[in-house]
Amino acid sequence: MMSLPKVRLLPGAVSEMLASVSDSGKLKLGDRYGLLAASLDDNLSEDERRAINRIIRSVTRGKISVTQEL
Repeated sequence: MMSLPKVRLLPGAVSEMLASVSDSGKLKLGDRYGLLAASLDDNLSEDERRAINRIIRSVTRGKISVTQEL
């Protein structure tokens, strides 16, 4: 059985992503990869999980648009 590689986010990556998405109003391709990496990280703090949930809720409510931009 093949194991998946460990994913480690850079310190502050989630809060930086939240600030970037909030400023631009866009969830860019790089941000989406960041969310994917964060979802695979078992060591996220509760604050980081809340920030990720805020981004996802904003997208589903139409407050943040999803783009193909990097």
